[in-house]
Amino acid sequence: MNSGASSSGVPHWWWQRVTAVLLVPLGLWFVFSLLRLDVLDYRYVSDWLTHPLNALGVALLMLVLSLHSQLGVQVVIEDYVHDPARKRFSLVLVGFAHALIGVIGVVAIIRIAAGGAA
Repeated sequence: MNSGASSSGVPHWWWQRVTAVLLVPLGLWFVFSLLRLDVLDYRYVSDWLTHPLNALGVALLMLVLSLHSQLGVQVVIEDYVHDPARKRFSLVLVGFAHALIGVIGVVAIIRIAAGGAA
């Protein structure tokens, strides 16, 4: 959890870089795919999401964004929250919040892709 001088922060650093690199092609694909649509309203975007590869791509983008954000916020908390109890609570809260955001996002994408959220 703590990547200070007493423990190794290499895996955390590595995952931050991996998620950042993954966000480049996923983000570019997402933007250019949406720009190819005639209209960016709910109906057109939800129709676009009914294609399995598009839904998979957006779900991956959502999960990678959530993980990358959680890793970044974790570094800020570790650097600027000095009270051990507050730091631990903040890290657990941030981890839970990001996991919840990722799960809710993927569930929403699946519901829209399946035609269940009209």
